[in-house]
Amino acid sequence: MRFSTEEILQPFHTTWLPGNIRAAMLRLDLIHPLVQGNKWFKLKYNLEAAGNRKIVTFGGAYSNHIVATAAACKLYGQQAVGIIRGEKPARPGHTLLKAAELGMDLHYVSRELYAELKRGSEMTRLMQHLLNDAWIIPEGGRNAEGARGCEEILQLADTSAYTHILCAVGTGTTLAGLINADTRQQITGISALKGAFSLEEEVESLLRRPFTNWRILHDFHEGGYAKHTPALIGAMNDFYRETGIPTDRVYTGKMVLAFRKLLQQQFFPPESRVLLIHSGGLQGNESLGPGVLCF
Repeated sequence: MRFSTEEILQPFHTTWLPGNIRAAMLRLDLIHPLVQGNKWFKLKYNLEAAGNRKIVTFGGAYSNHIVATAAACKLYGQQAVGIIRGEKPARPGHTLLKAAELGMDLHYVSRELYAELKRGSEMTRLMQHLLNDAWIIPEGGRNAEGARGCEEILQLADTSAYTHILCAVGTGTTLAGLINADTRQQITGISALKGAFSLEEEVESLLRRPFTNWRILHDFHEGGYAKHTPALIGAMNDFYRETGIPTDRVYTGKMVLAFRKLLQQQFFPPESRVLLIHSGGLQGNESLGPGVLCF
């Protein structure tokens, strides 16, 4: 995949940003309409490892990963199979419709079986017909290949001037890749999940060696994964009006709101230069009602 790096690094100013703090957004959402954000980096080396084999991956009914994988496989001419958590809905949402439109073969399984499949204990016996000659990508692209791709995120632009990096965390794959890039910056992950205190261990399992320049904050989830509050929606709209940068309600919107709160808490030392990673996922906003967002 080729994409322009122009305007990928976007400095921004807001009414709530202190004068002694500088900030910029690394806009991975500009990479591709569907394989956008961190998704391309997670998929890059998985697609390479798959070779001519079909891709089998996992996700929920509103998974950005499912759509991105379907789009990437279509671009590269590879067969894509999606194992979807839950029974097939009577009226599939935009995510499932788009994945099917892109040629992904969707298979719906109960939440109980989905959990077993993710653990691998029932996978071979129950899904053998799908797994023959397949390359399996875990939910959210969380594997060594995904983390390896995310090491390249900071190569999109010269980010060496920034003292701090902020990114949203779901599976921890992107955060692990940023850490593995072995920068001198302090890297802070904002968990989008409620009570996901195993994330630190999951990130560590993807690190190439021990690092100490990172942490995960767990108090900015706004109710839990894919949950949103009026405060979050308001912050997303305010941020767009001031910067022209759209965010998603699952990850980047929460990260921006967390950044605002952290500034109020004087979390960053004076003269800090903070780089926020936009992880894409804007298609997830389509599940909101019309007029909720101003972009």
